[in-house]
Amino acid sequence: MYAPSSTAEKSYRVATTALAAGATVALLYYGRVFFITVIIAFIIAFLLEPVVKIFMRIRVPRGLASFLACALWLACLYLAGLGAFIQAQAFLAAAPVYGERLNQIVEGAAIRAESFENNVYKNLVPRRFQDRAPVAVPVAPPPTRGKRAPASTDPAQPAPPAVQEVRIQQEPTALLKVAVEYLQSLYEVILMASFVPFLVYFILSWGDHLRSRLMVTLEGEPRYTMMKALDGVGDMVRAYVVGNFLLGLLLATASSILFASVSLPYWPLVGPMSGFLSLVPYIGLPLGLIPPMVAALPFSTEPTMYLFLAVSVAVLHLFALNLLYPKFVGSRVHLNPLVVTLALMIWGMLWGGIGLLLAIPITAGLKAVCDHVEGLEPYGKLLGD
Repeated sequence: MYAPSSTAEKSYRVATTALAAGATVALLYYGRVFFITVIIAFIIAFLLEPVVKIFMRIRVPRGLASFLACALWLACLYLAGLGAFIQAQAFLAAAPVYGERLNQIVEGAAIRAESFENNVYKNLVPRRFQDRAPVAVPVAPPPTRGKRAPASTDPAQPAPPAVQEVRIQQEPTALLKVAVEYLQSLYEVILMASFVPFLVYFILSWGDHLRSRLMVTLEGEPRYTMMKALDGVGDMVRAYVVGNFLLGLLLATASSILFASVSLPYWPLVGPMSGFLSLVPYIGLPLGLIPPMVAALPFSTEPTMYLFLAVSVAVLHLFALNLLYPKFVGSRVHLNPLVVTLALMIWGMLWGGIGLLLAIPITAGLKAVCDHVEGLEPYGKLLGD
C-alpha cells in the first residue's frame, strides 16, 4: 500500500514541476517585452542606489534624491547619444565613398574568383579536352503515323491561335504583413522603453517603503532571509554591471588611443563601440573587430592597417578577458563557465540579443538568492565556480 502511494506522489510532483516549468517558459517568452523592461529598470535602480544615498547624506529627501539621480543618468545618456549622433552624421555623409569601395572589393573578388577558376581549369583538365569545341547534335523530328506532317512553310497551313498571356499580379499581403508586424513590435519596444525612467524613479523613491511593507508580511527568520537575499541580489548585480562598465570604459579609452594614433576615421565613435562590444560573451572579439574594419574600409588599402587593427583589438580583448575581467567582475559574481554558457543559450533563445546581455546578471541574481535562502544553498553552490 505504501509503495504505490509513494510512486504516485512522485509522479504527481514530476508532472506538476514539468507543467510549472513549461508555464514559466511560455510566460517568459510571450511576456518578454514586459519582463525585459522591468529587469532593466531594476538593474538601473540598483546602479543608481549609491548615488541616491550620496544625495541623502547631504540631507536631501529621498524623493528629490531619486529625481536628481535619474536626471543625472538621463543627462549622461543624452550627452553620449548626442556625441554618437554627431559621429553617425559624419559617417552617413561618407556613405557614397563606402559604397564605391565596396563595389571595388566585390569586383576585385569576382575577378580573382574567375582567375582562380580559369587556373584550376587549365591545370586540372587535360589539354585535349580544353581545345575541343562542343559538337551540336541534331534532333530528329518525332515520327508520324499515317500521312506526312505538313511543312511549317506551307501557306495553306493555318496559323495556331494566339495565346493570350494572363498576368497574375501578386498582392503585397505578405510584405505588408511583415511590415505591420515589425512596426507593431517596434512600437511595443518604444512604449515599454518609455516606462523605464518612471519605473527607475519609483523603485528608487519607494524602495524603502516597499521593503518595509514586504518585511511586515514576514516574521522571524524569513524576514531576515529576505533582507539578506535582496541585499545579495543588489550587490551581485551592481558588482557585475559596474565591473563590466569600468572594464568597457578602460577598453574604449585604450582602443580610441590606438585608433587615433593611426588616424583612423571616426575614432571617437569607433573606439567606444569596439571596446564595449568586445565584452559580449563568447563573440566579443569578432564584434569588436567590425567597427574599426568598417571605418578603415574606404580610406586604406594597405594590409598593414587592417593587420594592426586586428592585432590591437585581439590583444586588448585577450588582456581584458584573462587579466582584468577576473579582478573587475569574476571575483564578485562567482559563476562557473558551464552555467554561464547554459544561461547564455537559454536566455538568448527566449529573448534574443538582449537575452545574451541580461543572462549573466539574471543568473548571478538567482545565485545570490540561493546563497541566502535556507534550503537553496546547494543550488547556489551548483551555480558557483
